[in-house]
Amino acid sequence: MASYNTSDFRKGLKVQIDGTPFSIIEMTFRKPGKGAALYECKLRNLLRNTIVDRTYRAGQTLEVADVTEFTAQYLYRQSDSFVFMNNDDYEQYELSEDQVGNFARFLKEGMDCQLMTFNDLPIAVTPPKHVVLQVEVAEPTAKGNTATNVQKPVKLETGAEIGAPPFINSGDWIRVDTRTGEYIERTTEPEEKS
Repeated sequence: MASYNTSDFRKGLKVQIDGTPFSIIEMTFRKPGKGAALYECKLRNLLRNTIVDRTYRAGQTLEVADVTEFTAQYLYRQSDSFVFMNNDDYEQYELSEDQVGNFARFLKEGMDCQLMTFNDLPIAVTPPKHVVLQVEVAEPTAKGNTATNVQKPVKLETGAEIGAPPFINSGDWIRVDTRTGEYIERTTEPEEKS
């Protein structure tokens, strides 16, 4: 099986430790006065989403993880799972609520995401950084309320509730950061994909 030497270690590299896929999220090189160089790594377990710290000496190797990433379209929700389709071969994959995570509240049918599989089983989905969604419910704001950074709760077409500026009304289209769940800007209706 293919492997990475410590000199290949870098952020974002997918490795396999004891049959489990990990992603290197941080790597620090350290050369003590005596002995071999050390590679201190922070690794994210891609199956459990936990973080571990490991230190490797120069010359050690780790197996390459059999991880594949591709663009997949969100199709629909089925009880406690979310169904995605590979845009290339039209194969469908189901992910649990835990695998989709907090991003589930911004999922809209037809949306393209990055799907990650390990040994052909889906393990994670990465949403687009920003999504354009329509505001379904926005309470009117009291006149004269012009304080800066005032936000009011709005409900989006996906059911998510976020804070938005007072000038946002029902029916408006807004751009939302999927990583933080924060309002970015008011925008026009998104173009339909052909």
